Amino acid sequence: MQSWKHHPPGPQTRSLVATGYQYYLRNYKPRHMVLDRGEGSWLFDTDGNAYVDLGAGIGVNALGHGHAALVRALDDQARRLWHTSNIYFTAPAVELARELAASSGFAQGVFFCNSGGEANEAAIKLIRKWAAQRGKQPHARQIITFKGAFHGRTLATVTASVQPKYQQGFEPLPQGFVHCAFNDEAALEKLLSDNTAAVMLEPVQGEGGVVPAKPGFLKFVRALCNRHDVLLALDEVQCGMGRTGKLWCHMWEEGLQPDILTSAKALGGGFPIGALLAGAKVAQVFDFGSHGSTFGGNPMACAVARVVLRHVGEPALMHNVAARGAQLQRALEELKAQHAVFSDVRGRGLMLGAELAPPWRGRAADVMECAREHGVLILQAGPDVLRFLPPLNITAADLEEGLSRLAAAVARFVARA
Repeated sequence: MQSWKHHPPGPQTRSLVATGYQYYLRNYKPRHMVLDRGEGSWLFDTDGNAYVDLGAGIGVNALGHGHAALVRALDDQARRLWHTSNIYFTAPAVELARELAASSGFAQGVFFCNSGGEANEAAIKLIRKWAAQRGKQPHARQIITFKGAFHGRTLATVTASVQPKYQQGFEPLPQGFVHCAFNDEAALEKLLSDNTAAVMLEPVQGEGGVVPAKPGFLKFVRALCNRHDVLLALDEVQCGMGRTGKLWCHMWEEGLQPDILTSAKALGGGFPIGALLAGAKVAQVFDFGSHGSTFGGNPMACAVARVVLRHVGEPALMHNVAARGAQLQRALEELKAQHAVFSDVRGRGLMLGAELAPPWRGRAADVMECAREHGVLILQAGPDVLRFLPPLNITAADLEEGLSRLAAAVARFVARA
């Protein structure tokens, strides 16, 4: 373990933090630190502290920080063309659309936007438009989503997200969503009706506690959708782009194909971009003017995303995800055995969650802060689950360093608790 001594906030940091709290709206609560630069799996603040990054910008920095190929792609495109609008074609957007469609094995059309929430909003509109074109009345355009899901922060996606904490105070919420228990085949079969237009789910629920779909569940949902002629929409905003060890998470269920897939986060490697991939049933549903995005398909974002997609598709990187995921899983299991701090460790690849045991439930944020003080940045998924989403190319040595710091943080947390 490298020598670690936490340097407290200096005058520059204190000034920037105070200004941030003065001018930011209160919907975020940033830590009292100012990140200044990143390199690989490391982040550095303005006080000289170096952190192992096991959160990757909430799963965004899939190739770490300052990746040379991404920097080069962005620089090259920035010198050519920044923005044109969707009135015109640009080569980066056209090529990225083609490459995404090919990577999916099912998509025949792609829509670009700027975030996961926007991609899922587009998916909801596409589902309703498809249902309308088939003669379904508004009451029969319902979308079934699952308890614990998180699909975004727009009014529609926050309603699709079955987490009341994100909905409170924003009522009245849009209609047309039906909520089901996750991984419960009988409950889903009972809810699905002539009023259903689609089933929408995350193959691994992220914000809901890093909960994977159980083996065979996605295939059951696909077969049920086929039987009732409704759409299957998969939200792979967080679990896609190689995060679980395959390019798209649903590919763990061999032969399974959705009708709609949404992507964002890691797609741009840190540059904002989202995408909706549409299969044969829905690829022709959006007609001229039915949906849009001013910045969607931005040539700089698309140029970077093409490089990310190429790197994430490499077998060597997916091998690293599997190896580092096993390394991370072992370490968390060891902490569980040593301190009895976790009741469960779950997930897939480099998308893992460690649920706090009953004595420490509700204190994920405290563990997260303790880890920061020990030089490792982690995430939470609700108040009870620590979430780990490191860069997909993190080295064994960097991960070991981060885990050593995490072990020290957990030991201190347990001792203080």
